Amino acid sequence: MNRIERTEKKFQELFQGKPTDKEGPDPEFMRILQRFIFGEVCYTGSLDNRIRELITVSVLSAEQTLPQLKAHVGACLNAGLAPLAIREAIYQCAPFIGFPKTLNAIAAMNEVFEKRGIALPLEDTGTVEEETRRTKGRALQEPLYGEEIAGRYTWLPSDFAESVPRWLTEFCFGDFLARESLEQKTRELLIVPILASIGGAEMQVRAHVFGAMKAGNTQEEIVCALAQAMPYMGMPRFFNALNCVKDLLEKKEG
Repeated sequence: MNRIERTEKKFQELFQGKPTDKEGPDPEFMRILQRFIFGEVCYTGSLDNRIRELITVSVLSAEQTLPQLKAHVGACLNAGLAPLAIREAIYQCAPFIGFPKTLNAIAAMNEVFEKRGIALPLEDTGTVEEETRRTKGRALQEPLYGEEIAGRYTWLPSDFAESVPRWLTEFCFGDFLARESLEQKTRELLIVPILASIGGAEMQVRAHVFGAMKAGNTQEEIVCALAQAMPYMGMPRFFNALNCVKDLLEKKEG
């Protein structure tokens, strides 16, 4: 298939429709966009439609591009993803982009769900109670990221030296990453392009590439995830992410 044929095939799979030809006020721009994303990027690398769309909705949530997010929540459903999996991909953005942006993304997601006849609220998938947030969070955090975070912020004043590392464990790992409906490997993979898309988080990108690899993702899958995010976050942030983890992801000879 040529690029135009690939675009038509992928567009039917994801959106159950046809790509732009001469429709709308800017058909030329839309043809460039659609043929690059759906005729090239979506066919490069090993990830399937479902993982690619989870990456896309995660990055669109971080970017707060809500009209496009709605379209790709629909594409997630068309690709066969369960509503709970889509919800988890958006929920877990909260520690990285904050609550207000995540709430905006949740509202956009729920609008699509309601139009599709999906009853809300969805079932609860949390796994922690107040007394287990730390232990369950630590059980996920330490095998991937170690224990050094607790000693990294001892220089903070008074209560913050204890609270900041604990917040990371209980809030990020306990409240969100310990939830059901997405496996740990997928969660860790999605975090990498979220961090790359927000910019200025190269230290965290590098840490989470380590974590994603320890969770079972290959170097190729991580590069593929970043490439899938590239049309939505732009090439500078794509290259920033690649450059900060080059030594981790470069192809080894022999």
